[in-house]
Amino acid sequence: QEQLVESGGEAVQPGGSLELSCEASGYSGGLYYIAWFRQAPGKEREGVATMYIAGESIYYHDSVKGRFTISYDNAKNILHLFMSNLKPEDTATYYCASAPLHASGARWLATSAYNKWGRGTRVTVSS
Repeated sequence: QEQLVESGGEAVQPGGSLELSCEASGYSGGLYYIAWFRQAPGKEREGVATMYIAGESIYYHDSVKGRFTISYDNAKNILHLFMSNLKPEDTATYYCASAPLHASGARWLATSAYNKWGRGTRVTVSS
């Protein structure tokens, strides 16, 4: 059974850094697109960064370019999100999600393309 489990969320000060992890398991049929999304209170869920694992293709939302880095450890099946220069507007619950190989829009972080989700990990950026 495919499963995604996030960890690493905590409270940090503006300008600080934090790394999130997502352990993927049960993907016997293959893991293709894996991504980070986030949802702030009262707002819609939005894509943060995605990776096509086979081709190492990566796409970032404009709001995190230059500050966030997504990476995947193939040996341990763990997705990472390193976040730097954090801002209060980065406060949200961060979710790990996966999409099938031919899911339309997965490459561009279309929420509807992703069909497996973790439970999320909370990040709070505040002084």
